[in-house]
Amino acid sequence: MKPRTWTKRLTGLFLSVAVFITAWGSMTANAGAAPQADLQLAASSAILVEVSTGKVLYSLNPDQPLPPASMSKMMTEYLVNEAVKQKKITWDEKVPVSEYAFFIAKMSDSSGVYLNLGESHTVKELYKAMAVLSANDATVLLAEKIAGSEQNFVAMMNKKAQELGMKNTKFLTSTGLPADELGPYSIQSDQKENLMSARDSAILARALIRDFPEALEIAKIPRLTFRAGMPNEIKKANYNWMLPGLPNYYEGVDGLKTGYTAAAGYCFTGTAVRDNMRVISVVMGAGGKNAEITKRFVETKKLLDYGFSNFKLTKQLDKGVPIKGYETAPVKNGVELTVPAVTSNAVMTLTKIGSESKFTPTVTFQELTAPLKKDQVIGKVAFVEEGTKETDYLQPEDMAKAGVDLVAGQEVEEGSWIRLFFRSIIQFFSNIFSSLTGK
Repeated sequence: MKPRTWTKRLTGLFLSVAVFITAWGSMTANAGAAPQADLQLAASSAILVEVSTGKVLYSLNPDQPLPPASMSKMMTEYLVNEAVKQKKITWDEKVPVSEYAFFIAKMSDSSGVYLNLGESHTVKELYKAMAVLSANDATVLLAEKIAGSEQNFVAMMNKKAQELGMKNTKFLTSTGLPADELGPYSIQSDQKENLMSARDSAILARALIRDFPEALEIAKIPRLTFRAGMPNEIKKANYNWMLPGLPNYYEGVDGLKTGYTAAAGYCFTGTAVRDNMRVISVVMGAGGKNAEITKRFVETKKLLDYGFSNFKLTKQLDKGVPIKGYETAPVKNGVELTVPAVTSNAVMTLTKIGSESKFTPTVTFQELTAPLKKDQVIGKVAFVEEGTKETDYLQPEDMAKAGVDLVAGQEVEEGSWIRLFFRSIIQFFSNIFSSLTGK
């Protein structure tokens, strides 16, 4: 019996060692990689991003192209804002209702403001109807106004998607409506719906609020009246029910766009800000085919709760301070040989609450030649957390852009020719002396 007992114990010891070695190998292989939270998210795809750094806080199938439904309208919003900025159209410009917009207005189960032939509305009125009420008729009318036809406008949408780095997106319509359900305006294509990944939706949302922050002022309107004071005025609530006064209110939410078709299911690209930290969340296909309309907001709440309770922006440096070891930058042809280098803004980094993060500054200076003005950009300092990879960010370039500009702390005048001449002579003999002494 004893030998058998010893054999069992020895076997158990070997098994314990094997398990330990396997666990240790797994631990060391994943050293530096933060495990992702198990949010038990009921969605086909999702992503959560901190806006200022571009850090991805959570993801689920983020690069899978899926039908985005009316979240497509974020690109239409972007192009309308861009057209206004480029003075191609104005907010006050009146747009007469077209045959196509009238057809869309009459479609059953299509969100809209029931545009009628013979009436006109300003670009701003149509934009609000699109952004707040997800009005498909207003959307196609804006597309026609900007590009002459929806087909031309869709080409603009796809071009802009490429420019923004949206790699898993292809638009067929300006609205997100299925391309083969538009009656005489249907598009013949193997692809029936717009396609966009959760990552691309977050890229688009971030570009929209970065380039046109005023878009949020409209996106956060909880209720809108269209044709105010007219016999056929329409009063509707924003489809984003996480705004104040609506059923799924969540503190800090001020955008951005919902979506639904039978193929897409319930989708929502949201954005919220708390303690000066803004996040963007995307859920696609929330809850599956038979989900309730509120499921997208339930899943979004999980994402937002996770983001705000586990992460915070931490100040590494104040504005106008030098970086230790990089207090000055060399200057050519100046009265002074160097210029003080200070931060242009406060340096903020994203940290996980309750854990220690190590950030190493990386400083790069431009090649500087006098004269230099005070506060002129002369370089950059980046603070990247140790172990961070490009794949931890929304886009690869976000890692390269991490940090702030360094600026000249004072003015540097150009040196006179006589000063530069004598400086070059001194440098010449200094170099000879160094070579002779071996120093």
